Amino acid sequence: MSVNSVGAFSAQTAAAAAAVSAASSGSNASASVGGLPQLTQSDFLQLITAQMQNQDPTQPTNPNQFINEFASLSEVSGINGMETSMSNVSNSLLSSQVLSGTNLIGHEVLASGTSAALASGGTVTGAVDVPSGVSRMIVQVTDSNGQLVRTFSVTPQQGMTSFTWDGKTDTGAAAAAGTYSFSVTADQNGAAASLSPLLQQKVNSVTIDPTTNTLSLNTDAGTLPLSAVQQIM
Repeated sequence: MSVNSVGAFSAQTAAAAAAVSAASSGSNASASVGGLPQLTQSDFLQLITAQMQNQDPTQPTNPNQFINEFASLSEVSGINGMETSMSNVSNSLLSSQVLSGTNLIGHEVLASGTSAALASGGTVTGAVDVPSGVSRMIVQVTDSNGQLVRTFSVTPQQGMTSFTWDGKTDTGAAAAAGTYSFSVTADQNGAAASLSPLLQQKVNSVTIDPTTNTLSLNTDAGTLPLSAVQQIM
């Protein structure tokens, strides 16, 4: 290479470095992280243009290098676009879940659970999804101290079978207002079986978990997830 060509190459290299520096610190460059600038799509295109304009004529850049660089830009842009779309979908689903939850406030729901609140002089309604082979079903009610206050039988039917506790103890006296626990046992094909009850509860408010973005329903008997609701009364 001649002296002139060497000098020209040096000037081109300096110009390219200046162009890269200007593009990186321009108005379109985003904030730096760890001392290194984060390039936007506009910055990337400026760098590619500077590279093409200031390449050494005697040693031009391989065209495949430009193709790979543009492919990388498209891939990164596509990923960023997908992340934005997924974030929008997630926010939309969360808003829909919140709206669904707030619509339940003040309503009675039938949900999976073992405890329910008894109002003074009130009753508690529940249900059991009865499997096949069940010929006998017993509901037991215990108070907050674990003391058994009432046992009564329910005639099982195939599928959903409802039951109601009249709010009285085994002695016939009215049980005190409070939270009570329910368990259901059954005779299934000649063997003892434990069944999961569904209890009717009133929704007083809803809560969003900031970590999981899940919605919970707050009732007189406690908090239950929206997914536990089987029926809205």
